[in-house]
Amino acid sequence: MPKIKTLRTRKPPDGWEIIEGKLEEFNKSMREVEITPAELHRKVEAMRPIYQINHQRSRYVYEMFYKKREISREVYEYCLQEKYVDAVLIAKWKKPGFEKLCCLMCIQKSNQNFGTTCICRVPKDKLDEGRMFECRHCGCRGCASGD
Repeated sequence: MPKIKTLRTRKPPDGWEIIEGKLEEFNKSMREVEITPAELHRKVEAMRPIYQINHQRSRYVYEMFYKKREISREVYEYCLQEKYVDAVLIAKWKKPGFEKLCCLMCIQKSNQNFGTTCICRVPKDKLDEGRMFECRHCGCRGCASGD
């Protein structure tokens, strides 16, 4: 007889209490965004708050581990395994040229009109001065590392 897989939540490692409160705030705001009716936004704007909260939560843990060094490797690995943060987005932030990347949708060429990168990845000095540009996926106004 096959084993039944159950969800097992591991016990958090020592040092988890440093980031636990902030992650709970992010989860609470994510729940609030999820229950708001989608009819209030245009179709392309419905997922923007979710992308933004995901970015903020991942950036918070990334900076606490890599920049400030306030959490241990065990706490960081726990956050990755329990899916508190977006591991692929953090992996992109480690590469040169992607330090300010807002979401993964902006670098996927299949999601863009002409098979290129998103408008928010273009440096601001290359764009028209007076016009306001905004990513249609996440609402970002510029995440190019050359800005």
